[in-house]
Amino acid sequence: MAERDGGTGDASADASLAEFGYRPELQRTLGSFHTFAAGISYISILTGTFQLFYFGFGQGGAAYWWSWPVVFAGQLLVALCFAELAARYPVAGSVYNWAKRLGNPHVGWLAGWMMLVASIVSLAAVALAYQMTLPRISSSFQIVGDGEGRYDAATNAVLLASVLILFTTLVTAFGVRLTARINTAGVFVELIATVLLIVLLAAHAVRGPDVVLDTGGVGAGQDLGYLGAFLTASLASAYVMYGFDTAASLGEESLDPARNAPRAILRALVASFVLGGLVLLLALMSVGSLDAEELSSDGLQYVVLDVLGGAAGKAMLWCVVIAVTVCALAVHTAAVRLAFAMARDTNLPAAPLLARVSPRFRTPVLPAVVVGVLALAVLAVNIRQPQIFSVVTSIGIIMIYLAYLLVTVPMLVARVRGRWRSEPPGEGRGTAGARRFTLGRYGLPVNVLAVVWGAAMTLNLAWPRSAVYNAAPPHHWYLRWGAFLFVGTVALGGFAYYWCVQRHRTGVLAEHAAESAHADRRDP
Repeated sequence: MAERDGGTGDASADASLAEFGYRPELQRTLGSFHTFAAGISYISILTGTFQLFYFGFGQGGAAYWWSWPVVFAGQLLVALCFAELAARYPVAGSVYNWAKRLGNPHVGWLAGWMMLVASIVSLAAVALAYQMTLPRISSSFQIVGDGEGRYDAATNAVLLASVLILFTTLVTAFGVRLTARINTAGVFVELIATVLLIVLLAAHAVRGPDVVLDTGGVGAGQDLGYLGAFLTASLASAYVMYGFDTAASLGEESLDPARNAPRAILRALVASFVLGGLVLLLALMSVGSLDAEELSSDGLQYVVLDVLGGAAGKAMLWCVVIAVTVCALAVHTAAVRLAFAMARDTNLPAAPLLARVSPRFRTPVLPAVVVGVLALAVLAVNIRQPQIFSVVTSIGIIMIYLAYLLVTVPMLVARVRGRWRSEPPGEGRGTAGARRFTLGRYGLPVNVLAVVWGAAMTLNLAWPRSAVYNAAPPHHWYLRWGAFLFVGTVALGGFAYYWCVQRHRTGVLAEHAAESAHADRRDP
């Protein structure tokens, strides 16, 4: 792994850091592939597709596949905005610091708070994916009951997920070097396994690509017909394609991040779209029967075992387990960097402790432990929730989308008011004369569309559908409206605490402050 070279790119990154009033503390050791690996492992092709295929197919039939390119197009708009921000501000806690810089400290705090809670919920959601795969490899992983009881799967999922979260807590606490090594190895395995799976599924195809036109008769009787079913099924695709900002959140630990982070963001998203889209398409083309009930219950795990057989299928499922592991590690790592960034500004309780960087591991250790404990608490609350998978994942996605909006909306306001510039004053090029990534004249329309997309998709995901939030009895109105109630409570309650208590303490901690700070500047 490369050591910090003190080159032009790193000096420029340190100068951008000083604009926020921070001094460089974290060790710059991550190269271009490491930042790409961080982004793609958070998105994690195999984790997301294998975790929620059953839901997408069950709600929308084979035609739900079209939600994949739709979500990609929308998220690409957001990723382009983030790439421009990553080139200009490669700083830890990317979403939090970007919102603070583009808007004001209040908007920044709310964005950071929503993203932090969402990251903790997402860590729990990703860890639940063990239950979707391990018991299908061996029944010995079904520790609680036989899997047939009403609460067996949910309770066992919490048990397996807890083991994974304990692992990610230990790894993230021991520093970015160990995290990067595990993550890089896991990403290699995931990418190779994904390509191999595509080839094997293609070799066993029994129908043509027109299978994606088959709605399976779903949507009948709904107010919006198949459109309503399709919008519900889109949750499965929305769950995969987010987290690309992780590459930028590691900016303070990356070499030449102004050049590498934007590339990593866009490459991770595009690679995930292409490879994941092919996996889903070829799975539909190769499965023995589209009428198999297991497609709506066991998902892609069933397809792999059905098409590839026992030995080869289980070997592929072990690769999925590896992908889930590194995905959880990436989510945990991003949450730690965000908590550190907020604590450095005295924007969290016990900030001096949370912002302390271990002199041995060169990483904030306490946030790794706190994030892990809180993710375990999310699991404990849902331990006997039959619809734990769809509820926890959907709420996590909604909060991520809201946090992204708290960046793209202030960015749009800055563009409209003529306050946005993608280059630091007096700078136009990064290392070796390479120009920083910028959208140029396309920035405004891309930004507008990113905001429209984010708002529309957030509303779609939060819509009070029983299929998502109250699929199993007993049926109650507050369960169907759970997303609005939970997210609203987190947002309003958190901001009330900030306004009454935390905002009076906000300011860069002395031990983290740059000698010549420009933290009070709000002009982006």
